[in-house]
Amino acid sequence: MTDHAETTIQRILASETFRCAAGVLAAEHDRTVEDIIRLTEIESPSFNEAVRARTWFDMARTHGLSDLEIDAEGNVTGIRRGIGNGPLICVAAHLDTVFPAGTDVKVRREGTKLFAPGIGDDTRSLAVLLAWLRAMDAAGIDTRADILFVADVGEEGAGDLRGMRHLFQHGRYKDRISTFITVDSPNMERIVTGGVGSKRYRITFKAPGGHSFGAFGVVNPLFAMADAISRLGRVPVPTEPKTTYSASVTGGGTSINSIPNLVWTEFDLRSESIRELAALEERFLEIIHAAVAAENDIRSTRNGPVTVEISPIGDRPAGHTGEAHELVRFAQAAIKAKGYETRFEASSTDANIPMSMGIPAIRIGSGGTGAREHSLDEWIDVEPDASLRGMEAGLATLLAVAGVV
Repeated sequence: MTDHAETTIQRILASETFRCAAGVLAAEHDRTVEDIIRLTEIESPSFNEAVRARTWFDMARTHGLSDLEIDAEGNVTGIRRGIGNGPLICVAAHLDTVFPAGTDVKVRREGTKLFAPGIGDDTRSLAVLLAWLRAMDAAGIDTRADILFVADVGEEGAGDLRGMRHLFQHGRYKDRISTFITVDSPNMERIVTGGVGSKRYRITFKAPGGHSFGAFGVVNPLFAMADAISRLGRVPVPTEPKTTYSASVTGGGTSINSIPNLVWTEFDLRSESIRELAALEERFLEIIHAAVAAENDIRSTRNGPVTVEISPIGDRPAGHTGEAHELVRFAQAAIKAKGYETRFEASSTDANIPMSMGIPAIRIGSGGTGAREHSLDEWIDVEPDASLRGMEAGLATLLAVAGVV
């Protein structure tokens, strides 16, 4: 028996207007590839996305979006008007990459493969959004809902989803968006329906310090830090829902013959569950204070004790969109109709923010294939057949959600 989602997708894919849109995607594939290359070769580390944002703004301006602007946080937003008074559907791709300023982002081409840092995560998706707009306009496709197109900042790492936070909590559309799709990385088979939450901390341990020989016996903040890391490493966490922790980056100290007066470590705590993440965070903070107390008990505090500074540096909320929700069913039906095997996953993406607010949200791919994300040898394949198959699946998903007329 065919369900509503499958019927809707089949109707869209069989329609003359969609076939026309698919033809436009194919005819303009080279232009899409050129857009990918142009955008990739603009450095865009988190917190420094302005040049790429302005470029995408200028590219989008030729596509007839209304209310096109760069908001206070740096997101580029624009509306493709629907014909009714339906809800506002948001589709987004992120502008930032994990690579610092000065990284060589020149695209190297080998056949249909393009190599460059950030080219798949998430620059390809920025170009795909533009391709969808061109195809919809050329085919004369109308939707009941307005569609908000967003090129957002701060998805990666320390960016901490700042673009999405602004969009949903402070931006002009914050109370209007009813459904959210983020297009992130090429893979079409993985539909992200779960938002992995994270808590990130920089913990700084301080003490008076001293000569490693002459002051031996006084408290050492590095011992306290090592004790805290060791204690955390023994904390049991569930595999379902998946919950993890890591001591990730560390530094401090003065010289090899000095008891340090300051050391620090950055920690990453994650879970698919809001409850498990909160429990892990509580246990982590208990461990930090216990390790400091233990060091102050074991060694002399005659020159002063070990103290600790706890600085939150990241907070990504967890969330989930039910697999039975119409949004998920549309995406699954469209992607399956184009020959992919689908699976549901949890990840940390821009969709975390709306998910955490109870707004239906998913992540889908941009089409084609690629690998080595977050590495200098990241690549995508722009072979037309595979690329277009994924782009058509994504476009069909968007049209189903927006209510194609």
